[in-house]
Amino acid sequence: MRKRFLIITMISSMLFIGCKTKSAIGANYTHEVECLGSELDGSVTLKSWGKGKNRADALEQAKKEAINAVLFTSIRNGKQECNNSPILNAPNIREIKADYFNNFFKDNGDYKKFASTKDESFGKKEKENGRDGDVVYGYIIRVMRSELKKQMITDGILKN
Repeated sequence: MRKRFLIITMISSMLFIGCKTKSAIGANYTHEVECLGSELDGSVTLKSWGKGKNRADALEQAKKEAINAVLFTSIRNGKQECNNSPILNAPNIREIKADYFNNFFKDNGDYKKFASTKDESFGKKEKENGRDGDVVYGYIIRVMRSELKKQMITDGILKN
């Protein structure tokens, strides 16, 4: 009888330890880049989210996320006006050219030449769990897609 009680207690405690609260699950939600439109100059206007200790850090992260989406991933959310195919669609190109992209995306790196804020932030959301004090801001970012593609060709990352 005692063994049965111990086994039931252990199983029930394992079940309770493995459960997560809804607020912890909600805190890990990721925001995806969304297309708002394309411009005649070859740029795209995107809604991008950035996370940081303050508003400036979040803005830089949002710019990096927007450029990352244009370079490596397709933009599936929002309007269909944006060119959905990434500029660099070779498999593992980011890992193969890691040195180049680490320098490109570093703080005050070349990525800043290809992204600008079109508008003020459109939203602010405090992080749900609040453990590290990070905030998430949403920004409207204009990415100069055609200029970014030319730069990748010039730097030898993309073949013409």
